[in-house]
Amino acid sequence: MLRKSANSGRRSAVITGVLLITGLVTGIFSVVPVIDGADYLVKASTNENQVLVGAFFQLLMVVAYVGIPILMYPILSKHNNGLALGSVAFGIIAGVFIIFGVIILLLLLTLSHEFAKVGTLNVSYFQTLGGLLREGRDLVNHVATTLAFVLAMLLFNCIFYQIKLVPRWLSASGLIGSILSILASLLFMIRFIGLDATYMMLNILIAFQQLVLAIWLIIKGFNWTEQDSVSN
Repeated sequence: MLRKSANSGRRSAVITGVLLITGLVTGIFSVVPVIDGADYLVKASTNENQVLVGAFFQLLMVVAYVGIPILMYPILSKHNNGLALGSVAFGIIAGVFIIFGVIILLLLLTLSHEFAKVGTLNVSYFQTLGGLLREGRDLVNHVATTLAFVLAMLLFNCIFYQIKLVPRWLSASGLIGSILSILASLLFMIRFIGLDATYMMLNILIAFQQLVLAIWLIIKGFNWTEQDSVSN
């Protein structure tokens, strides 16, 4: 029975590690430079494949963002059901916001196609609508989605820190990184910073911690000895 539980835990650790890396990789490939450019109304329609590829990878992020807390729930709920359930809830919320972000991205592509049809007519209308859509996309992606997923990871790492399933330096860095990432999203929301170097710097630690945690889980797995000592 113990062997079966350990094997199941090992599979969960590996899959969680893979999902963490998937989330990082899909996040990188979901970036759509043409939408972020000043002439996005013109170039989005002429670079439709770039937009569609970005939307595809953004949808793949849902698998990682929702899958990680759900996969870990059976293990973590044994030690702190409230935090584990909260992690699942925030993960699902993040997944919903990701889908909203994809819808807005596709609406921007549609707007670009319509702009190409009318040419210079009603330019101000298209610019206003496009600006609102881009603003909404930024808030959904960099505030709502980020806050929800980082809060899921914060609760996730809280339990890790308590029961020492991974080294405490690793879970502690996740807690600090989560706080910095939350701060970045809040500062961006109130327009104190933009999507600039400061925003990126505040998010570096959580991204690096997720990568290291993923590698650790894939290679080392969980520290069941520590977990058993805590349970006893």
